[in-house]
Amino acid sequence: MSAYGVRGWVKVQPHSSDAQVLLAAKTWWLKAPVPPGSTGVLPSAFAAQVLACRPQGATVVAELSVVPDRDRAEAMKGHTVWVPRADFPAADDDEYYWVDLIGCQLFGELDGQPALIGEVIDVVDNGAHALLRVARATAGADGALVPMQNEKGRAIEVLVPFVAAHVHTVDIASRRLDSNWPAEF
Repeated sequence: MSAYGVRGWVKVQPHSSDAQVLLAAKTWWLKAPVPPGSTGVLPSAFAAQVLACRPQGATVVAELSVVPDRDRAEAMKGHTVWVPRADFPAADDDEYYWVDLIGCQLFGELDGQPALIGEVIDVVDNGAHALLRVARATAGADGALVPMQNEKGRAIEVLVPFVAAHVHTVDIASRRLDSNWPAEF
């Protein structure tokens, strides 16, 4: 978020190609940026009523109840905007909100059989399509995921293209994605 204009409006870069969620929401939750080098308690979010809102190119500009002037808008620089998932419009068939993919288990193939690759921890856009950022994991004896680590103790991650050619089944309710991606990649 940054300042827009001289009357205290703010400008937001949506994390979606469809800004309808921001445009339709009557309340935005704002979260302050985490200062570099800080540890401990994360900043809490606070509500802001959206008084006016419109698209502005690839961004959204808005007048908020908690931002009365340009100085306060400048002070909001770096804040992130959060909208409750319940405010999102229903996704079309074969379309998914990235937030719904995070936390899903991704299965690939190993010797022609389904095999766990890991858990989706993020979704990123590489310009051509979305990529699933997957933390490699194995299933423990109790069924819980056990993260895989490299020799330095860091989580092992893999990027998997989120395209129909690789991810053929998405079951959000079961938190499972099935793909033809090699499990040992």
